Amino acid sequence: MADDPYAVLGVPRDATQEAIKAAYRKLARRHHPDLNPGKPDAEARFKAIAAANDLLSDPERRARFDRGEIDAAGQERHPAGGYRHHAEAEQGERYGYRGEGGAGGFDDIFAEIFEARRRAESAPRPGRDEAYRLAVPFLSAVRGTTETLTLPDGRVLSVKIPPGIESGQVLRLRGQGGPGRNGGPPGDALIEIAVADHPIYRRDGRDLRMELPVTLKEAVLGGPLVVPTPFGPVRANLPRHSDTGRQIRLRGKGVAAHGDGAAGDLFLTLRVVVGEPDAALEAFLRDWVPEHPVDPRAGLEEASR
Repeated sequence: MADDPYAVLGVPRDATQEAIKAAYRKLARRHHPDLNPGKPDAEARFKAIAAANDLLSDPERRARFDRGEIDAAGQERHPAGGYRHHAEAEQGERYGYRGEGGAGGFDDIFAEIFEARRRAESAPRPGRDEAYRLAVPFLSAVRGTTETLTLPDGRVLSVKIPPGIESGQVLRLRGQGGPGRNGGPPGDALIEIAVADHPIYRRDGRDLRMELPVTLKEAVLGGPLVVPTPFGPVRANLPRHSDTGRQIRLRGKGVAAHGDGAAGDLFLTLRVVVGEPDAALEAFLRDWVPEHPVDPRAGLEEASR
């Protein structure tokens, strides 16, 4: 036996014809088999909805059902347009709507669906974001600069590189991506940065580190010397009696300041380079007896055990 048509449509028994029509249209859109591919229960659900509407949209048949003269499936006289009509009709007619004057049928429903789809397809749409990769020299990332990027379509973009940028960070260039559709705005260019290594400097956050070779004389006597930095050579003072491994800090000579970030520092690690000794140095060392002898290998033997 068919379900109560009022329950199928979800309307009260005193519902108006407009309320019944509105409920049917809403459920029909949701459960139509053509809109639910791969869902075998959709057809059965839709047949029940169509049969319930077929009965309740006909005032005479609805009155007979309300009086109990026919059941929900119209089994007494099998009226055309009943449940069996929907179950047994040709495929092109099975989901037809037999409402008042044929108005409000699936031609109207599909017209609404197609119109909504047409409006969506003709609406302005933004272009796609497009991803690129840009190799940036080490010092350009430290100091900040403007690099150029040639796109596959021949366009050349100017890319502003902020100081301190690191490999893997992505810069967004608004409006430089794919073209929009139907008057929509273009997408953005997403540029992933790849910072190259440097033969002298090594990055440590906003600080830089480098190894500074010094001569034996410079290490012993100290004094001023010229040090290369990313911002040009500067004079630094080397303390007397410096040794390999000693660090000297040059403030503000690391990664350039940007935004709220202060400039980093440049740390110099000394490396004493003897080079090729001349005869005078060899003669001096041969006869030299240190006042305070130092064994640079003290503790190595014990530590190696």
